[in-house]
Amino acid sequence: MGEPIAHRRRGRLVGAVALALFAALLVGACSSGRGADNSSGNGSTATTKDATNASSFGDLASPCGPGDATGATAQGVTDTAITIGYGDDAGYQAAPGLSHQLSDAMKAMIGWCNEQGGINGRKVVGNYYDAKVLETNNVMTQACGEAFALVGEGWVGDSGQESVRRPCGLPAIPGYAVSPQFSNAPNMIQAVPNPVDYMPTEFAAAFQKLFPNEIKKTAVVYADYPATKDPKDKVLATYGQYGFQFLDCPQTYGIAGEADWKPIAQKLKDCGAEAVYFAGSPYPNFENLLDAANQVGFKPIWFSDANMYDENLSKWNVNGYADRVYMRSSFIPLFEAQDVPAVQQYIDAVTKTGGETNQLGEQAASSFLLWATAAKACGSNLTRDCLMSELKKVTSWTGGGLHSEGNPAENLPASCGMVLKVTGTSFQRVYPEQAGTLDCSADYVQPVTGPLIDRAKLVDRISQID
Repeated sequence: MGEPIAHRRRGRLVGAVALALFAALLVGACSSGRGADNSSGNGSTATTKDATNASSFGDLASPCGPGDATGATAQGVTDTAITIGYGDDAGYQAAPGLSHQLSDAMKAMIGWCNEQGGINGRKVVGNYYDAKVLETNNVMTQACGEAFALVGEGWVGDSGQESVRRPCGLPAIPGYAVSPQFSNAPNMIQAVPNPVDYMPTEFAAAFQKLFPNEIKKTAVVYADYPATKDPKDKVLATYGQYGFQFLDCPQTYGIAGEADWKPIAQKLKDCGAEAVYFAGSPYPNFENLLDAANQVGFKPIWFSDANMYDENLSKWNVNGYADRVYMRSSFIPLFEAQDVPAVQQYIDAVTKTGGETNQLGEQAASSFLLWATAAKACGSNLTRDCLMSELKKVTSWTGGGLHSEGNPAENLPASCGMVLKVTGTSFQRVYPEQAGTLDCSADYVQPVTGPLIDRAKLVDRISQID
């Protein structure tokens, strides 16, 4: 392509960050439980509790507090402290501050826990690792020599880290997972599961109700890069059963973006697309495509993944070009924190430590709570084997109400979700309509088949590539 190296690297980032933000599947709180049939759209309402009560986090009893645990039982564990690793890609020069909300949340949760006495009396110590997108293996090597476990981390380059993490036996309870190598890896438990072989489909079912005619003429737009091709393939593999019919005019864009997006917008228009799925980051690529679509008079229903729930996109929408943009989510949105105590408690904790809140941060907070719950159960016998054994008992998890009920132990995503959209310079709930609720059905988790699964090389749902 003849692009400068810096531009090519930035292009890789755009695609990878897109998956990093939506691959976690951002599941939401559903008090009726995983598999509960609530497809009528009335939703399920989160349990209410005092969000300021330090003895709990939402509806989860706090795993933190004083105790008498003793013993240097594993790397990173002493009589008085437990050292965990966390991190992000905030130091990447092309995008300073990338995914720092993960670490903001981890700092806040470590402080919240230590104020209560730590885990069974042991103080939690957090080592921060900045992978800067291109240095994942380096920080993983460092973490392998220091940390008891990784908790709440999220690195765009997590596929390459596995050749280091797996041999050193470092457990991971990540904030998000990007690649099949990591999202279906051994010795890894996700608080909000995002396996490569199952797809949450509440959004597709909702769209079948909201736009039954438009989805019969759906087109897809994605970068020719695994981080955007993989979610596109999952949509193509699962949405057809909900009435989606995909036109034979898929459009690909350069991973560094396009100098002129109008040809792509015009081809989608000429193809007769009435609904368009976009895989990628909200800015600048999607915003540039929306600009171009407006210039050629193309106004379909746009839909994408949870990474579109980004304040920067809504702030950009002063001209209304994004008013027909819809996104899936399984988190109760932050603007409804008054309805879900866990969400408000997360906001309060992060604000107290000067951090920034978003749904990535909620994912890290849920990961911390899951790790801490398992670590508490081990008591003085806090070994990696005990930790993983306790984690593999957790078949139902909501992070105290931060998100819908998923199954960490079996690496299965949540069966509840909702639809959000951009309206002007803010977001609004579309379906279900009642604040603080989600739409649930046992049918909203579907298996993925096809080339994507072939590439993942799964045996017993564990990826065989590192």
